[in-house]
Amino acid sequence: MLDYDKPPLSLDELVDRLAERGLQIPDPDRARRYLRHIGYYRLSPYTIPFQDGGADHLFREGTAFDDVLDLYVFDRALRLLVMDALERVEVAVRAALTDHMSTTYDDPHWYTDSDHFHHRGKHAKLLNIVQDTCDDRLRGTPDAGEDSLVHRSALEHYLTTYRTPELPPSWLMVETLTIGQLATTYRNLSRRADRTAVAASLGLTAPVLESWLQTYVRVRNICAHHGRLWNVGLGVYPAIPSSRTISWLEGPHALPARSRKRLYPVLVSLQSALDSVSPRSSWARRLHELLHTRPRMNLAGMGIPDSWADDTFWSRHLT
Repeated sequence: MLDYDKPPLSLDELVDRLAERGLQIPDPDRARRYLRHIGYYRLSPYTIPFQDGGADHLFREGTAFDDVLDLYVFDRALRLLVMDALERVEVAVRAALTDHMSTTYDDPHWYTDSDHFHHRGKHAKLLNIVQDTCDDRLRGTPDAGEDSLVHRSALEHYLTTYRTPELPPSWLMVETLTIGQLATTYRNLSRRADRTAVAASLGLTAPVLESWLQTYVRVRNICAHHGRLWNVGLGVYPAIPSSRTISWLEGPHALPARSRKRLYPVLVSLQSALDSVSPRSSWARRLHELLHTRPRMNLAGMGIPDSWADDTFWSRHLT
């Protein structure tokens, strides 16, 4: 363990450091402005692909500040696009879970029954999460104030209108959960038939949906915190479906082994889910518009093959 003794640097010193390492900065004032509003720490990972790989962090000859900035802007656009697809899939899972369980068991408060869950401890934690959310809502400022355009939330309406049951019905409960808590609740369902039915509404099998949700938790957290996405190591990746009923890449070499632990299979999985929950979505076209002009370095960092758009899985959305 070492003692951290690096001093904080001013914007001028940070610009000078980049220039000393070989980065071309024709407009230092402009570079300082971006560093002020983005932050050196957030921007610095985008400099790595342009460095020669040595311990001194020198830039390859000809690398300019705008090259780094362009990569940062691209990654931001990618995050926004991925969040758009994640939102649709996440909302669909919430709806599928509450619709199936409420109607199958004719019980809007099915989630309070521990018989529906495999792990009782996780079920108790779920109830605590919902209870804490309800308590916070009741202790907070009422949603509807003097402003006539502000209306009470459905949760506040339930809590201030109904005496029993104490906790809200399922369709309000699922809205209190983070995507991580939603994934845990789905995975904890005790009956395989229930997990299968929820997954089927997204055109998936239960094991595939469980795997994809775990990946989406990680991806959504990166996007929500404005982190680097295009070439980050996720640590958890979507399962490759074996069932031909699931929409997936069709070419025999469409997903090389080197791509399986990159962002590309995540993008494919999102489009696969959208094929069921939003079949007329323009998401694939917008993804293609974002990627088709990018340099090979960007595609390689995501594990995307050169001819990715030629696969029928994608091309049917691009014509």
